[in-house]
Amino acid sequence: MGGRSPGLTGWLARRTSTQLAATMGVLAALALTGSLLVTGAAVRMDQREKAALAALDDYGAMVSKLGSEASLSADRITEADAAWLSAWLSAFQSGPAREARTLEETCRTGRGGAGVRFIRAPVGKPAGLAALETARGERAARLGDDVYVVRLAQGVLCPSRAVEAVVVRRPFGALDIAVGRVVDRSGEAWGWAAAAVIGTGLLLLVIGLAAAAMARRRLTAAVAEVSRALDRAAVGDFSLRAPETALAPELTELTRQVNRTLDRLDELLSWLRDSADQLAHDFRTPLARAAVRLERLRATAATPEARKLIDEARSDLAQITRSMNEAMALRDGEAWVFDSVRLDELARQAAELYQPLAEERGVVIRVEGEPASVLGVHSLLQRAVTNLVDNAVKFSPEGGVVTLTAAVREGRPLLIVADQGPGFAPGRRADADSAGEARESHGMGLAFVRAILKRHGAAMTVDDGHPGAVVTARFSR
Repeated sequence: MGGRSPGLTGWLARRTSTQLAATMGVLAALALTGSLLVTGAAVRMDQREKAALAALDDYGAMVSKLGSEASLSADRITEADAAWLSAWLSAFQSGPAREARTLEETCRTGRGGAGVRFIRAPVGKPAGLAALETARGERAARLGDDVYVVRLAQGVLCPSRAVEAVVVRRPFGALDIAVGRVVDRSGEAWGWAAAAVIGTGLLLLVIGLAAAAMARRRLTAAVAEVSRALDRAAVGDFSLRAPETALAPELTELTRQVNRTLDRLDELLSWLRDSADQLAHDFRTPLARAAVRLERLRATAATPEARKLIDEARSDLAQITRSMNEAMALRDGEAWVFDSVRLDELARQAAELYQPLAEERGVVIRVEGEPASVLGVHSLLQRAVTNLVDNAVKFSPEGGVVTLTAAVREGRPLLIVADQGPGFAPGRRADADSAGEARESHGMGLAFVRAILKRHGAAMTVDDGHPGAVVTARFSR
C-alpha cells in the first residue's frame, strides 16, 4: 500500500475537479452495476430455492401415492403396470390445484411455476418429459440432495422459448423418477430491485455530472478573476483584487495568498517609487548645478582643449540625466495605457529619425517586413526601438547596412534590428543576451530595451550576424 499511495496521490493531484467528479460518477455507476448483478444473483437463487421446495413437495406427493401400489415392486412390475403409470402420471400432472401455473401459461408468459415429471420403469415405455432424464444439469447440493438445475432449450418444453427448471432425480423402488418445477424467468422481486438500482444509478450520474459542470463553471470563473488581477498587476495596476469566497470556496486560501502577495508587491513598489523620487530629487539638483558651472567654466576657458573637455563633461552629464529619466519612465508603470502598436510603423519612424546620422556616417538603413501589431505603450516601445537603431548606426562601419525587420512568425510578432558592426566578442554575446549588458549606447542601452520588452511580455535575444549583431524582440501576442 505504501508503494501505491504516492502514485494515486499524484494521479489525483493532476486531475481537474470536473474529471474527479466524472470519475466518481463512473465509479458510482460501476458500484451500482455490481450491486445490481449481486442482487440479481440473490433473487435468482431465491427463485431456484422456491422451485426446489415445490419440486420436493411434488416428489413427496408422487412417492406417497405410488407407495400404496404394492404391485409396483421391482420383481413384479409388468408392461401393463408401465402403461398404467403413464396414464396415472398424466392425471397427476393435470390434477386440480397441483401447479401454481399451467404449462401453457408458463410457455406463453415466461413466468415459472409449472411442473414437469418423468418416470421410467424396468419394462415398457417411460412416461413424462424425457429431457428431464437426458439433459445435463448442474448439481445444486445447496438446494437439496439429488437436486439439479436443468436448462431446457427452445422447443423441448416450450415451442417459443428456453426455460430453466429445478429437478429432483431419485429412484423409488424399481422406478427412476424426475420431478421438477420451472423457475421464474425474471421474477417480480428482481424486476423491482433492478428498477430501483438503475433509477438510483441514473439519478446519481445526473447529479454527479451536474455537480461537475457547476464546479467547472465556478472554478473557471474564480480562476479568471485571479488571472485578471494578476494581469493588471503585471502592468503596474494593483487596484484590483481577486474575490476570496464569492465564487469558489475551494480557492479561498489561494486567492487570499494571491491578494496578500499583491498587497505586499504594491507596498514594495510604493516604497521603490518613493525612494526613486527621492533619489531623482537628490540627483537633479547637483546635476543642474554641475551643468551651470560647466557652462560658466566654458565661457572662461582659455584654450580649445579645455573647451573640448568641458563639452565632453557636459555630454556625460546629459547622458546621466537621460538615463535617470528613462529609469523614472519605467518606474511609472501604473500610468501606462496599453494600445495597439504597429512595430513596422515604429521601425519606419526610427529609420527616419536616424537617417541624417546614418548618412553622415555613410550607413544605409533599410526597413523590411509586414504589418505587425502588439499591445503596449507606444512611447516606451518607441524608445526601445530608437535605442536599438541608435546602437546599430553608431557601431556600423562606413558603407554598412542596418536592417529593420517587422514580421509575424508562428503567430508571434517580432522586430529584428541587424547591423554589420563589430558585434560581440566570444563570451560577451552570452552576457549581453542574458544580462542585457553590451556596448555603450544612448541612455541605458540594451538593459533599458530589455526592461521595456519584459514589461510588455516580450523576450530579447542577441545573435551573431557574421558580421555584426542581430537583436530580436519576440512578443507573446
